[in-house]
Amino acid sequence: MKVLIIGSGAREHALALAVARSEKVSHVYVAPGNGGTAMMGGKVENAAIKATDIQGLFAFAEKKGVDLTVVGPEQSLESGAVDLFRSSGKMIVGPLKDAAQLETSKVFAKDFMKRYDIPTASYSVFSDYDSARAFLENTTVFPQVIKASGLAAGKGVIVAENRDQAMQAIEDLFRKRIFGGAADEVVIESFLKGEEASVFVLTDGKEYRFFLPSQDHKRIGDGDTGKNTGGMGAYAPAPLVSGEVLKKVEERIVLPTLEGMRKEGVPYTGFLYIGLMIDKGEPSVVEFNVRLGDPEAQVVLPLLQTDLVEALEASLNGTLGEVPFEMKAQSATTVVLASRGYPDSYEKGKLITIDPKLEALDQVMLFHAGTAYVDGQLTTSGGRVLSLTALAPTLKESIDLVYNAVGFVHFEGRYCRRDIGAKAIF
Repeated sequence: MKVLIIGSGAREHALALAVARSEKVSHVYVAPGNGGTAMMGGKVENAAIKATDIQGLFAFAEKKGVDLTVVGPEQSLESGAVDLFRSSGKMIVGPLKDAAQLETSKVFAKDFMKRYDIPTASYSVFSDYDSARAFLENTTVFPQVIKASGLAAGKGVIVAENRDQAMQAIEDLFRKRIFGGAADEVVIESFLKGEEASVFVLTDGKEYRFFLPSQDHKRIGDGDTGKNTGGMGAYAPAPLVSGEVLKKVEERIVLPTLEGMRKEGVPYTGFLYIGLMIDKGEPSVVEFNVRLGDPEAQVVLPLLQTDLVEALEASLNGTLGEVPFEMKAQSATTVVLASRGYPDSYEKGKLITIDPKLEALDQVMLFHAGTAYVDGQLTTSGGRVLSLTALAPTLKESIDLVYNAVGFVHFEGRYCRRDIGAKAIF
């Protein structure tokens, strides 16, 4: 069968690798892909179509006889990729545009959780600067979390430690428009205490299967300092999500979410990412994402023992509960190599060199994100450039292995955090 993967990040590179391993797959197209997917060769090739060019993607799928499409980024889902493909009877993994509002509108998500009694932070919604300012002037408890309601590439969340920071945040969102229309509505919510973790499920709307729980590292600096990014690294499984915690997540979050979406006439299908805050064993929802996370995909997909394509097909034909969904008895750690200056301004076009010794490390994978491969040269083309992932019997071993591998990859201004996974072992 032929598979189309929509997107250009390390998540899509990880998806391409997992899909290409299936004996059922003869060809994998990645649109638009990146330097890494361009270099995979074999059954994998890039297609120069933007992830939000839904009509172009559909026409390509028709022309190439694509049997299965997998949507990577949230922007494609917001653009209605699943709606268009399904309306023509094509198999595609992901939620419909209306269901994708669980991520594309934080206001929708918060109101939805309130309706179905799903644990989350208390909140208020504002559509103008003056009303938000009046609210904050009367607020005595800090921190407060201020979020652009729409999509902001994972960067639209500000944790305001005091009133001055909160006022600056709403100034940036409403007046300076740093996130544009994504901040037409702004959510201000109470600060949840605890430690964050990520849980992913694959679902057909009723049945669902869990991937191994993981933990992302959002801040740019070691010790979770500095600005929020799209993610600087992750590891799995996360011991924070014990069997007892996962059962609470299932009963209090997953089941009511799927039931609630069915009640509202938009059954949720595809990947569901649940960003959690866990305090003394009690989980609350920080956010929903309607696709696999990045960089979490770079650890949860390599740990999946089951043929991913078989599971994806089952999620579309109603047999998800009948297929095995087995995980490897290992740990995985991924470290993001970023451009100097990220998540603010950064330079592109830096030459990337990879020591051939990296290929000898059979438990290490290099996933590309912000890279370009032109005329035999690999260069940087984004903020998060590469993700290095290592598998090992224990988390400590995977951390040691991945940081050893970091030394084999170079480009001018290369930056990475040095404490990915540390909180789980120290």
